[in-house]
Amino acid sequence: MSTTASDPLAALAALPGVPDSVDSVRKAVDRVYGHRVMRRRSNEVTSEAALRGARGSAALSGADWNLEEVRRRTDFRGDPEARTVGAALRLTAEAGQLLSIWRQSPLRVLARLHLVAAGGATPDDTVGRPRLAGETVDDPLVEAPLPDADEVAGRLEGLSRLIIDGSTAPALVTSAIVHGELLALRPFGSHNGLVARTAERIVLIGSGLDPKSICPAEVGHAEQGRAAYVAAFEGYLAGAPEGMAAWIAHCGRAVELGVRESTAVCEALQRGAA
Repeated sequence: MSTTASDPLAALAALPGVPDSVDSVRKAVDRVYGHRVMRRRSNEVTSEAALRGARGSAALSGADWNLEEVRRRTDFRGDPEARTVGAALRLTAEAGQLLSIWRQSPLRVLARLHLVAAGGATPDDTVGRPRLAGETVDDPLVEAPLPDADEVAGRLEGLSRLIIDGSTAPALVTSAIVHGELLALRPFGSHNGLVARTAERIVLIGSGLDPKSICPAEVGHAEQGRAAYVAAFEGYLAGAPEGMAAWIAHCGRAVELGVRESTAVCEALQRGAA
């Protein structure tokens, strides 16, 4: 992260274009929360959003399954794609259980997320902790140079301090920076993209922007496509104000597309079709 202001997240929130993205996301979220279906059937919308969000996150990690296949499947062992989908589903289910811990100990939450993601793999001493010097990373989506272990440790500590200290920045900005920083660091030996997008979800829920978890940004990231995701992330990596603003706007658009998905779910429930 390139800014050194006393509240760096708030400084990012003031970048050109970011206030418009924040306002657009807030209005979209308010609209879906005001849908009449949410008065009686919000739990159903939450469950469906979780399923669709997991599918979207898995798609970005290379397992682009049809939604009905994700819904139907019960065994996610075996081939790598199935394990990726299973990891995404486990992470989505776990996110809501970690909200109370996040603000006090984000690093503990990230370790737990990696343990959950790797749950189907043979456990070893690399699971659930940041990588050490010389350890490799299996994450084909991000091809940027890998920060060394010392840099990872220092930047994770800085990110943790930002979360614990709090910020006046809107939830969209905080969630986008958490997401981008974890993608940049790739702190674990595997599943970094899945963990980063789950952390984004935790921030959006815990901030109060999306308390019922019905606005799956993962859906929007997948809908915009892997190429657009990587291009926007490269702007984050470059660290220039324009690139940071473009990444935040990309994440904002992802939330809006997640809102659109859940609005369609609400409409289907209202018609009795889902």
